[in-house]
Amino acid sequence: MVLCVLAPHPPLLIPEIGKGDIGAVKATQKAMGELACRVNQAKPDVVIVISPHAPLFRDAIAILVDDPLYGDFSAFGVPEAKYRFRNDPELVSAIVDEGGKIGVRIHRFELESGGLVTRSKGLDHGVLVPMHFISKEVGQGVPIVVMGTALLPRDALFSFGQAIEMAARRLERRAVLVASGDLSHRLTRQAPAGYSPRGREFDERLIQHLRDTDIQGILSLDDSLLDEAGECGYRPVVTALGAMSGKDLRSEVLSYEGPFGVGYGCALFGPETGFGKNCDFGRCRSPEASSAENCDSSRCRSGESFPVKLARAAVEAYVKSGKRINPPEDIPREFQGRAGVFCTLKTGGELRGCIGTIEPTTDSITQEIIGNAIAAATQDPRFRPVREDELGSLRYSVDVLMQSEPVSGLDELNPKIYGVIVRKGRRRGLLLPDIEGVDTPLEQVAIARRKAGIGPNEDIELERFEVKRHT
Repeated sequence: MVLCVLAPHPPLLIPEIGKGDIGAVKATQKAMGELACRVNQAKPDVVIVISPHAPLFRDAIAILVDDPLYGDFSAFGVPEAKYRFRNDPELVSAIVDEGGKIGVRIHRFELESGGLVTRSKGLDHGVLVPMHFISKEVGQGVPIVVMGTALLPRDALFSFGQAIEMAARRLERRAVLVASGDLSHRLTRQAPAGYSPRGREFDERLIQHLRDTDIQGILSLDDSLLDEAGECGYRPVVTALGAMSGKDLRSEVLSYEGPFGVGYGCALFGPETGFGKNCDFGRCRSPEASSAENCDSSRCRSGESFPVKLARAAVEAYVKSGKRINPPEDIPREFQGRAGVFCTLKTGGELRGCIGTIEPTTDSITQEIIGNAIAAATQDPRFRPVREDELGSLRYSVDVLMQSEPVSGLDELNPKIYGVIVRKGRRRGLLLPDIEGVDTPLEQVAIARRKAGIGPNEDIELERFEVKRHT
């Protein structure tokens, strides 16, 4: 086993399905491109997918024997999105054999004759969504092996992962294992499975354990937390960890977000040799393009404004030494007051982190910039912390927020000029102005609602504000 990945599977990641909602999961979509590129770099002979939406049994694991395997997104209104993959019957038989040796029952399942009533014929979206991205990189000629999970104790699922590894090793297959699964389905009161405050706790703990490569921490999460979280990704992850047992593991979280009350996490874990190089979210750039994006050049830095130079200095000092810089003594007059500030980091034109404050939380704009720049680089839950080797490629922008004012309706908003704040009681969501892909007030307010966990039919208070954007 050369690499394991955690891949979410919301169908809205597919542009034809997500449509207007795709902007809310842009971080996940880009991370899936990165994940797929890393899978391709691992040069797999076969991709093994564990889907929680495959046939599920209490005491046995279903493994699909159909060859070829096929599916489409007709259940989500896009029947023309069709997929066809070769199976690997020899590896299927080896996995069944190795599973039997450790006492795990494996049911050979045929989608055509299994008698299972599903939302669509063929492969489920737990397989199709990750493979939509992966097959773009590795091609559809690489075979896949598809299996479900089971309501077995976690030690049995872990042992089954070891059996998968034994089968792949026996046949000398370079295998990549995809643990398909979303995290908590209960992050907000509008979440599809209802709300539980422990949903956020589960997601935060699992993502942090993955960042820390804390395998024991993942395996020891208590059952009550799993039940409250309403997740569908934990069992596939446990099996994947079993497949990697005995190896010197490294892990990397590519992204995490939960815009619709469901947590989406993208991560890699495996031996160091299986990780490959950063793909800039799946898009290989030419040396010329990389050079143009490199902000370590004197040409780029010479044009930076005062707040951007301060944000860059704060991030670089913190990432290199862990120390927080002090504000400079010579501060331009316009930055001597107090205001809310948002700091945004990008690399290769894609978001790398964004953290801000709606209202001032410190004594000065300069302190606000320093704190939020460091937070954008190291605490944005959608991304792993910025590494020192990334510093030269980062571009910064700093938005200083003007005083907000209430508005009575969408006709007073302009997403190119005004940011928006939506409020419902203590819930509050903000969206900055002039964001790529947000073209109408309706889209702007809808995204701000989702960020605040406010339902589309709930009454809200609206405010607008302008920003001074510094680059």
